[in-house]
Amino acid sequence: MGMDERMATPTDILTLSQWFSPAFPVGAFSYSHGLEHAIDVGDVQSLKDTLDWIEDVLRYGAGWNDCLVLGAAYRAEDAHTLADIDAQSRALAASRERLQETDLQGAAFCRAISALAQIDLHGLTYPVAAGRAARLENIPLGLTTQMFLQSLLINFASVAMRLVPLGQSDGQLVIQTLTPICISIADAALETDLDSLGSTAFLSDIAAMRHETQYSRIFRT
Repeated sequence: MGMDERMATPTDILTLSQWFSPAFPVGAFSYSHGLEHAIDVGDVQSLKDTLDWIEDVLRYGAGWNDCLVLGAAYRAEDAHTLADIDAQSRALAASRERLQETDLQGAAFCRAISALAQIDLHGLTYPVAAGRAARLENIPLGLTTQMFLQSLLINFASVAMRLVPLGQSDGQLVIQTLTPICISIADAALETDLDSLGSTAFLSDIAAMRHETQYSRIFRT
């Protein structure tokens, strides 16, 4: 909305691949976004369950909202507007652990990007930091949103491969099946704004809340 995008260059693509790689130091491997609890109580037990759960979170929960927040941060024209967007991002966290997740990942992303790109980022939640960094580095918003969302998908698939457990082939099938959905969600988010924020992925939110008191756990959320 309101911004014409140039074509992505190979450098843009490879830069985003680095930012959203599992090797990038944001600690994504430490977070399950409530999926660990869903698996623990038997709500996610199979390949189909995994596909359904992840797709719902992407379409109707944090995936959709993060895309909108990322886009708003990218379009923000001043620090005050960016701070307001970050406050909304924090308000969207449905539990203490979810707030901790987006806060700590955002802080880690800011540190890494500030060192790599020599830009000043600090104190932002993860999607806000990603959107702002892409704007400052002049990387197209559409591609940034798609790859940010796919990185969330990949992290979910990794959790399921470890805990359901899914085999490597089924885990890759989850990523392959849901990647086109990431593209469609990201593209839809480009055509709207923060007025379209909202979540109906209630089971995911409840799972994230209950994970806080789960007796035995591997992941931080």
